Amino acid sequence: MLLYHFGTRDELLRAVLRRAREMHLASFGELLRVVPGERYTHTLATAWVGMTEREGQSFVRMFTQLREQRENSLWPGFRARATTDWLPLLTQGLSTIDPPPSETLVLAVIRGLIMDLDATADFRRVDQAFTMFLRSIDPGAPEVSRPQHP
Repeated sequence: MLLYHFGTRDELLRAVLRRAREMHLASFGELLRVVPGERYTHTLATAWVGMTEREGQSFVRMFTQLREQRENSLWPGFRARATTDWLPLLTQGLSTIDPPPSETLVLAVIRGLIMDLDATADFRRVDQAFTMFLRSIDPGAPEVSRPQHP
């Protein structure tokens, strides 16, 4: 029945991936939005916890696997898009920091630490590293605070 509606298995998978990506962008986008009256590094600290908790981890795992596909047969161009999708949102938030840090650098740090966390599950160490990074771009940045490690 599903193949009747989508034509092929790959088209069905692409539709599922597109919907999951919409949910991913909405979820992480909400976490990364500027909150009036809040330091953006506080927003980033809160976003970091949301991205690395259970719901966020499911998106990260799914799209990391897709990004790692060499041929990208299911979603050509996904690797570039999965990077550039986040840059305008980060640019907006980071523009509130003086001087504004590079959105590319912030995204690279987030991605690198997510890979570290995925490999080691060492929340304490990786959260400390993210706190150190935030304080390097804003000395008044808060410490990453996680109620409990998953």
